[in-house]
Amino acid sequence: MYASSTFENVKSQVSEILSADPKLHAGAIAQQLNLTEGEVVFAFPDELVVSIAGEHAKAILEDLPSWGPVTSIVHSMGSIFEVKAPFPKGKEARGYYNLMGKEGELHGHLRLDLVTNIALVSKEFMGQESYFIGFFAEQGECVFKVYLGRDKKRQLFPEQIEKFKALKQQYV
Repeated sequence: MYASSTFENVKSQVSEILSADPKLHAGAIAQQLNLTEGEVVFAFPDELVVSIAGEHAKAILEDLPSWGPVTSIVHSMGSIFEVKAPFPKGKEARGYYNLMGKEGELHGHLRLDLVTNIALVSKEFMGQESYFIGFFAEQGECVFKVYLGRDKKRQLFPEQIEKFKALKQQYV
């Protein structure tokens, strides 16, 4: 995404901002620093993020349907689209990873070849413990994110936290 000296500078700026306001999300910090969301996420302190090469996207996506209900998010031109449902199974065809959700689930066609970096993020969001898997393109643009799901009382599913932590351990 950028040269290592620039990365260390961004990492320092992000750390200072988070020290002053730990509740800020990556998008707000990116806007403040005039960076992409990916540039900020990958500059988070090491305890908040694990970086994975994009070549692992398909394996992660193939495992997600077994996790149960999650929240898939796509940002586009200032708008945010969310789908709260189990992540759908997919298959590769014609240059896309095709999501084949049931009715009420996510459908779509992903260009996995454009996913160069994946972030496993453990960071408080809106005052609550939160975890997400972010899929990012080469320049740091967020392709989409998958947040761990919550029950009707807004509590995270403990089995998803275990799966998320196990995924992190594979790449630490």
